[in-house]
Amino acid sequence: MEKFCNSCGEFLFEESKFCSKCGKQVQQGYLEIRTQSLNIIITFYVTFLVFALVSFYLKNENEVSLFTEGAIESAFAGLVIGFCVFDYKNILNLYKLPKAHIGVWIFTFIFPIYSSFFVYFFIEFVNSFVLEVETINYIETYSYSGYPLFWAFIFVVILPPIFEELAFRGFLFNQLQKVTNNNVTVIATAFIFALVHFSFISFIWIFPFGIVLGYLRSKYKTLWLGIVIHFAHNLIIILIDNYFYTLN
Repeated sequence: MEKFCNSCGEFLFEESKFCSKCGKQVQQGYLEIRTQSLNIIITFYVTFLVFALVSFYLKNENEVSLFTEGAIESAFAGLVIGFCVFDYKNILNLYKLPKAHIGVWIFTFIFPIYSSFFVYFFIEFVNSFVLEVETINYIETYSYSGYPLFWAFIFVVILPPIFEELAFRGFLFNQLQKVTNNNVTVIATAFIFALVHFSFISFIWIFPFGIVLGYLRSKYKTLWLGIVIHFAHNLIIILIDNYFYTLN
């Protein structure tokens, strides 16, 4: 198909990035944008799938240490930021405060209370009575550090809401919107978000949890609602863990 400059009408070669006559940048067509976004989505998914596999191996095959944990979290943050650099203008727009009515903010603070308690005791029930395995207590996991509550707060409460929301409801969401509709985008980001956690039991609750966060991201064009919910959910989980850890 022949291409012509929208500004001056000059004939353009297929690979042209700028018009040879007027110097204006050549606008990409829909198919070009769609193909580029699909390639980026595939690269994103493969990158974080490999990262999740490597992280899983390191955590299970090596002695637990703050150095290992810090290296994994730093690598994850670096990868997320690296991808977001290519879409930084659209990403920055997602950090504007949402124009949401009071009911949405009430939901934002109430929902993680219900979700955290349901998830905590549902997982405890499944592990104890169905799988007959011990449930992981994050405070106990970081007990070797001498400051388990502090490090659990950093690695579970602070970092995941910031960088997971940026990665999945930020960058990935933006790319998927270029190739499909909002409903599919919400479901796809939730599915990939749940998939990279490598746990069938966790998938059961992370997938619908991701759909809620994706819906809010789609409707209000902001990451803040998802970050607050994600933060509050993880915080309550840690506080429950701390309660049972000190009780025992």
